[in-house]
Amino acid sequence: MKNSEIRSLSESEIAERIAAEQDNLTKLRFAHAISPIENPNKIKESRRFIARLQTILNAKQLAK
Repeated sequence: MKNSEIRSLSESEIAERIAAEQDNLTKLRFAHAISPIENPNKIKESRRFIARLQTILNAKQLAK
């Protein structure tokens, strides 16, 4: 998802997306702990995507 697409979402939609991505990250970490996942870079990408979502959400809240 591109930054421009994220910025077009409302604050509540971004918050929902953050929750879903954090859930996904938790599942990835558990799967990786049990047996190494095929592409461990997915964990890194997921963390960075969550950070990007949180940054844009914070910017929208400060802009109010």
